[in-house]
Amino acid sequence: MEIIKHECGVALIRLRKPLKYYREKYGSDRYALDKLYLLMEKEHNRGQEAAGIGCVRLDTPPGQEYIYRERAQGTSAITDIFSEVNRRISDYLEEGQPEEFAPFIGEVYMGHLRYSTTGRSGINYVHPFMRRNNWSSRNMLLCGNFNMTNVDEIFNSITATGQHPRLYADTFILLEQLGHALDRENERLFQIHHEDGLRGLDLSKSIARDLNVANMLRRCSPLWDGGYVICGIVGNGDLWTMRDPNGIRPAFYYIDDEIVVIASERPVIQTVFNLQVDDVKELQPGEAIIVDRDSSVRCEQILPAGQNARCSFERIYFSRGSDSDIYRERKELGRELTPRVLKAIDGDIDHTVFSFIPNTAEVAFYGLINGLEEELDRRKADEILTLATQGKLSSERVKEIMRRKIRNEKVAIKDIKLRTFIAEGASRDDLATHVYDITYGSVGRGEKLVVIDDSIVRGTTLRQSILRILDRLHPKKIVVVSSSPQVRYPDCYGIDMSRLGEFIAFRAAMSLLKKRGMVDVAQRVYELCKEQDGLPKEKIRNHVKEIYAPFSDEEIASEIALLLTPPQTGAEIEIVFQTVENLHKAIPGHPGDWYFTGNYPTPGGNRLVNRAYINFFEGHAEAR
Repeated sequence: MEIIKHECGVALIRLRKPLKYYREKYGSDRYALDKLYLLMEKEHNRGQEAAGIGCVRLDTPPGQEYIYRERAQGTSAITDIFSEVNRRISDYLEEGQPEEFAPFIGEVYMGHLRYSTTGRSGINYVHPFMRRNNWSSRNMLLCGNFNMTNVDEIFNSITATGQHPRLYADTFILLEQLGHALDRENERLFQIHHEDGLRGLDLSKSIARDLNVANMLRRCSPLWDGGYVICGIVGNGDLWTMRDPNGIRPAFYYIDDEIVVIASERPVIQTVFNLQVDDVKELQPGEAIIVDRDSSVRCEQILPAGQNARCSFERIYFSRGSDSDIYRERKELGRELTPRVLKAIDGDIDHTVFSFIPNTAEVAFYGLINGLEEELDRRKADEILTLATQGKLSSERVKEIMRRKIRNEKVAIKDIKLRTFIAEGASRDDLATHVYDITYGSVGRGEKLVVIDDSIVRGTTLRQSILRILDRLHPKKIVVVSSSPQVRYPDCYGIDMSRLGEFIAFRAAMSLLKKRGMVDVAQRVYELCKEQDGLPKEKIRNHVKEIYAPFSDEEIASEIALLLTPPQTGAEIEIVFQTVENLHKAIPGHPGDWYFTGNYPTPGGNRLVNRAYINFFEGHAEAR
């Protein structure tokens, strides 16, 4: 019910034929630029704080620009960028210049949508980042969907070579690291071709032709710890995208004789290019897709594939539900909740209304309804068979039984016109209670109400708005159902869930420790985390698990319900969570579950979760 800011979105296009081909076939040199705009709009769900695009044009005569970049901030960033790009093209053409040399007309494009996952903002942190040099094969555009857990190690490795990075941020540092490797690859080729007798422009062209970005990636990537899809364009026209060895962050691609397309989500490519699901391929963990200057394409295994840690939150919440597999999985998540929901309402289907909040939970809601309908059908069949056995079956009785339905209603609608940030303090809290409107009369007084959500992370909107509003319908009981398990641990691979003290599950566990006289557990965990704070990341264990260990999932869920129930609430409140076991049954191909279990797929995860606990403990007196 609260928006989770998360990792970013990427989109890349490489034309495989001369620009003249697209001008003649599609009527414009802007074919790729228009497709990039569509890809980015379709991925707008992945980043609404900022956006940027980059373009490289091949075979540009010396003295003319061949690398372009445009970036903007704010929710209208995509529109602002392409409006500015189109203005620059129009101004250029009005001067009577040839369209093929207009700004942002080229064969290689990248686009990026950003949600800040580090707390840093400003245009300097907006992708793509650019490295400039007078030699085309030493220029680079870089963007990605990533967060590194060991920026300090990467920083130390590049400063050890004598470099002096301007900023301490993972994207800047990766740009310097990759840029240094790009220089080494250029120097390698320079030596080879110089010994062969090449000089001047011929030498430069040969380096640009023979550049091997796989060498650059193999030099740099062994040091990377995190979840990532990192994308680059070299000034000579080489393009690449690499995925982390555990497959934490997603990437998909499509290739035909006209174009290569890479994006963060499969249905985005399908929609923009009118493709079938099997036409779009998934980039495999540890693999890079590389498009060379001559437009030849290959996929190379840069790092060995690790454990499969594809992010389950992508499937639950982040990615577009129009993907065929994600749609099916989200329905299954809802269906798996059926027994737990029936238990929460004491099996009383006939006096319960079912709904969903927010819209992202709608598909899981359909799955839950399907599961409930199957249960109701079983009950109806049993009742008819029992009556038939007893000789009491009649046409009227059968009609009465068959009229029983699962009651589902649209009980709440978000009022998008309200902007609570315009007020402060108590006024803001009061406005927050009106973010959703309810459908009066949708629930009978004294009935039970079940609403399904995709995840409950902080619980702020539940307490301040949702439960207050739903209570006005005067239900006997409100059951809030989460299609994901309890979010207990911070993410460190690109999702804005980093502060332990904000997680309602963590706050519930700490509350239980205090109520049961077990605050020494919190102190002991702090001491264990401090003891490991300076160790190499490979030797660190996740000690935050010990905060949850004394309690069952049900105990923590009950405490969450107590913490989130607003004062003067008339209805009984219960919160039901998906189990980790059922999560994996519903989404078998994406087992990455560190948010729920604390089982981080890379060593850096354990270091950062312990550091998050230290930060919490040292900043909160009640933790002591």
